[in-house]
Amino acid sequence: MMKKGILFTVALLTIVGGISFATLGEKVGHDPAPEKSGKQSQGADSSPKHEKAEEEADHADHEDELRVEMAEAERRKYGIEVAAAGPGKMASELILPGEVVLNTDRMAHIVPRVPGVVREVRKTVGDTVKQGEVMAVIESRELAKAKADYLAAVEKAALAESKFRREEALWKEQITAEMEYLDSKQAWADAKITLRSEEQRLHALGFSHDYLKKLPKMPDDSFTRFEIVAPFDGTVIEKHITRGEVLKEETDTFQVADLTSVWVNISVYQKDLRSVRKGQAVSIATGHDGNPARTPEKAVISFVSPLVKEETRTALARVVLPNHSGEWRPGMFVNVKVTVEEFSVPVTIPKSAVQTLDEKSVVFVEERDGFEPRQVKMGRSTNGDVEILSGLTPGERFVVKGGFTLKAQLSKAAFGDGHGH
Repeated sequence: MMKKGILFTVALLTIVGGISFATLGEKVGHDPAPEKSGKQSQGADSSPKHEKAEEEADHADHEDELRVEMAEAERRKYGIEVAAAGPGKMASELILPGEVVLNTDRMAHIVPRVPGVVREVRKTVGDTVKQGEVMAVIESRELAKAKADYLAAVEKAALAESKFRREEALWKEQITAEMEYLDSKQAWADAKITLRSEEQRLHALGFSHDYLKKLPKMPDDSFTRFEIVAPFDGTVIEKHITRGEVLKEETDTFQVADLTSVWVNISVYQKDLRSVRKGQAVSIATGHDGNPARTPEKAVISFVSPLVKEETRTALARVVLPNHSGEWRPGMFVNVKVTVEEFSVPVTIPKSAVQTLDEKSVVFVEERDGFEPRQVKMGRSTNGDVEILSGLTPGERFVVKGGFTLKAQLSKAAFGDGHGH
């Protein structure tokens, strides 16, 4: 009897356990085996290809929702600036090589004009000079003779005039003969001619009329002194004179240049000659500038050569460039951007506002309480601006500054949600 009871209990536990296992299997989603007829159950619709299509559709929907929400306080914090898209002026341009050279209209070779011995040298290369400032002093016997000849001519002219006045008075009173009167008149005329000649000789040496008036009262040792002076304000760029040196009147002692204005000589290729003309606006920048923030200099072409150099097959165009700061040094190579033609476009924005996202050019457009990337098609670009052919319409507000920050925020969010965009 006890054996029968034990067997009954074991059978009952086996039946109950089987029912519990079947119920648990239904809860975790285990499907029953397919029927022998070969028909699939509804759960078999989730094939790998179907799942991939659903994932791509979900990813596309998520891309449409790409945006960066940002409150006004955050905008200020990150320096986000917004502007309205609109029309603008652009220009087609040529970029040509150029070189900064001396303005030869403001350059002088200084010669002493009289021979002599150098006694003082007061200026050297790199020194700035003012007009009339003494640069060197020489001692010249020839100059002393020229001054003495002038003073002698002054005395002779005064004596000849005095004699003429006396003879004129006597002739009017019929005391002296007319011939003596005419001789004195001729002598005075000759003396005035000689005086004028000596006066012009000293003027040619650089002595003013006021100086000549003071000359009779000057000490004798000043007669040999000749001062070499600066013809205008400038900088000494060459010096060929030493103390004790004997100079000839044609010796090139100094070279002075006014560096407040320089020339930029531009090489114009044959193919570009039709596009370059006098009066065109240009922008000049150094080819390798240590200061990238420096603003290119604006100027106008003042000269285009009618000749083409045989060696280079280029023509010369020239720009006169103000240089009060001294930044443009002769010998520097520059890039010259020549504005060939100006035109208007419906939409233009700063090129810096365009970002690259997933290998596409995008602009962040203001939408509701944030910004969303908008793919754009770019056209011509010039002076840091770019033409927008599609993707942005006039009046739409876009991020003009801070787009890189928004791009970083998008990348951060994409990494966080696992989509990788």
